[in-house]
Amino acid sequence: MDFAPMSPLGMFLYAGPVSKVVMALLLAAAVWTWVLIIDGVFVLVRLSKALDRARAGGDIGVLWPIAAAASEASHAELPDETPHLKRERVLQQMNRAAREFMLDAEGGLPVLAVVASAGPFIGLFGTVWGIMSSFSGIAQTQDTSLAVVAPGIADALAATAYGLAAAIPAAIGYNRMGMAFGDLREKLSRYVVTYASSIAQTTESPQGG
Repeated sequence: MDFAPMSPLGMFLYAGPVSKVVMALLLAAAVWTWVLIIDGVFVLVRLSKALDRARAGGDIGVLWPIAAAASEASHAELPDETPHLKRERVLQQMNRAAREFMLDAEGGLPVLAVVASAGPFIGLFGTVWGIMSSFSGIAQTQDTSLAVVAPGIADALAATAYGLAAAIPAAIGYNRMGMAFGDLREKLSRYVVTYASSIAQTTESPQGG
């Protein structure tokens, strides 16, 4: 009797058709999870550096949509608008642009959440199917030997392993990156307030002179 090698590829090749579909889905989810995690880390590093440069008075870099929203709002002249109201309007426009900017930057987090929550259940489906196959084999052969139940049990455990391999990195990545994006969002919010105040003072000073 041939036994499945103790490797992800070996377990996949020796699995049944349904288990192969489950494992393929989970493997694709695991690969996509790591792609999103690597991309999310790259985005976090890039945005953090851009925000540090902007707060130091340097080039805003990738934060240009927020600065563009501030420039558009500051150049719009409304009748009977006080400097305080103008500052609030610029601040609202920048906050709206910042929220949209961060939503785009955090685009992979919802996918990680879905994989983290659904991965174990997809693996559980494969587990249940493998156990059902084992019982079906017992019923057909009227034999309870290990040779009869082993293939189904192997499929069940392999599907469970694939599910955990997809869900665990997704859960860790979602939690860690979620906290990192939260910290970045707070820093960006403080920068927006400072930037809006500086623009309001700049546009107000010529009138005061």
